[in-house]
Amino acid sequence: MLSLPRIIERPEQPYAFVPFSINMEQLRVPAEEGFPRLFGYLQQLGITPSAPPFYNYRRIDMADTLDVQAGVPVARAGQDGDGMRFAMLPAGRYATLDWHGPYEALEQVTAMLIGWVQLIGHGFDMVGKADGDYFACRLEIYEADSSAVSNPTDCVTTLAFKLRR
Repeated sequence: MLSLPRIIERPEQPYAFVPFSINMEQLRVPAEEGFPRLFGYLQQLGITPSAPPFYNYRRIDMADTLDVQAGVPVARAGQDGDGMRFAMLPAGRYATLDWHGPYEALEQVTAMLIGWVQLIGHGFDMVGKADGDYFACRLEIYEADSSAVSNPTDCVTTLAFKLRR
């Protein structure tokens, strides 16, 4: 099930992340390797995640590589270390929608959100360069942990892509 797309205001949000440069065939690597490392590091620092984990797609070149952050919002930043980093998700207007279904359909769901944004005459906060499109913030938020649901249609993912002002 797909929600209708909408535009929302998101506040600035501190987050912790592990950066990855991957190709499309390695899309699960940040979740499988990054999230366990990240949650372990946050536990060592005594920092509790304040919302569900996400991927933040910072650079996309579908024919080559993607720069992806496996991240999670936190109430307060900590010390960078062991490949873990802290930063701020930017405040602003975001195009968003919710998808209830398997992760394998997210490419088509993303295409629908992109098409809707183009249809209503908005643009994403991004810069196109020779090595890909660089996004200010392009989130894929995993509202329901896939390991906690038995049916892939019970997975819930929110897309939230920052718009230009």
